[in-house]
Amino acid sequence: MARILTGIQSTNVPHLGNILGAILPGIELANAPGNEAFFFIADLHSLTTVHEPEVLMENTYATAAAWLACGFDTEKGFFYRQSDIPEVTELMWFLTCFFPFSRLELAHSYKDKVEKLGSVSSGLVFYPMLMAADILLYDANIVPVGKDQLQHLEFTRDVAERINARFGSDTFVIPEARIDEHVQIVPGIYKDEAGNFTKMSKSYGNTINIFEDDKKLRKRVNGIQTDNTSIELAKDPDTCIVYRLYSMIASTEQTASLREAYLRPGMGYGWAKEQLYLALIERFGDAREKYHFYMGNKKELDLKLQEGAEKAGTIAYEVLCRMRSKLGYKKLAYFGGEV
Repeated sequence: MARILTGIQSTNVPHLGNILGAILPGIELANAPGNEAFFFIADLHSLTTVHEPEVLMENTYATAAAWLACGFDTEKGFFYRQSDIPEVTELMWFLTCFFPFSRLELAHSYKDKVEKLGSVSSGLVFYPMLMAADILLYDANIVPVGKDQLQHLEFTRDVAERINARFGSDTFVIPEARIDEHVQIVPGIYKDEAGNFTKMSKSYGNTINIFEDDKKLRKRVNGIQTDNTSIELAKDPDTCIVYRLYSMIASTEQTASLREAYLRPGMGYGWAKEQLYLALIERFGDAREKYHFYMGNKKELDLKLQEGAEKAGTIAYEVLCRMRSKLGYKKLAYFGGEV
């Protein structure tokens, strides 16, 4: 059995790019026979950028609601808040004591922010070690990552191998990265200054929130950038954001039909945007309904997250105690450990 682990930052409501590029592929991976899935809300990681308590809490609920609305099975997998597992921060401290600070300064997550902002919190410097603790705390075998996160996985493997070499190979499971080359890169609703597609990202403000009410969602879709080709002329679907997004959510037959409409004179972009809006409603209608149910019943979310934390916590406790024993510390006093 392969143990899969994925963390999701709670920095805002998950957008269409998150859903197509991470949430749905993650759920598919979790449902695959022989896999055991640990999916958590990385609300401690979010603290590096979000400092308003109400915002952080609401974002955490929104992230959890989105995953559940899209079909994550909490009976089969582990679904929990990172901050509900206190062992993770203790393990992070142990890991930092065996990993060179000079390596952390080379982390892309740190260097990029320093170049853009000039100064960042020390939490961002130690971000890779918190990520390493998230992974090693559950003896994860496989960690699905994007190419931008691969360096952090390499740090995780490095620190685990250093500790294993010192205290024995039974200390940590060495995780493997899984990069899915077929994961969809969802374009944002605007192109860059050179006219190229840009990745849908909260940082660029070019996202579509499928959980917004109908009026706001339609307005967002109508705001997608298109060219000024006359309605009397045929249009190139391959250079159009509307068509690209439609092809990612509609059926093969529906996409072929829209493509034919693009290649014939007489189609307007307003009509194409309406087809995209309708496709979003059709594809995510059930998820939208479930999302709003959960956001209106946050006690239900808390219950599911707490149940997940209790299941995950038993594993985290055992792994941390294993590490504490290697270092010469006693077992933790709770769960029947030594005082």
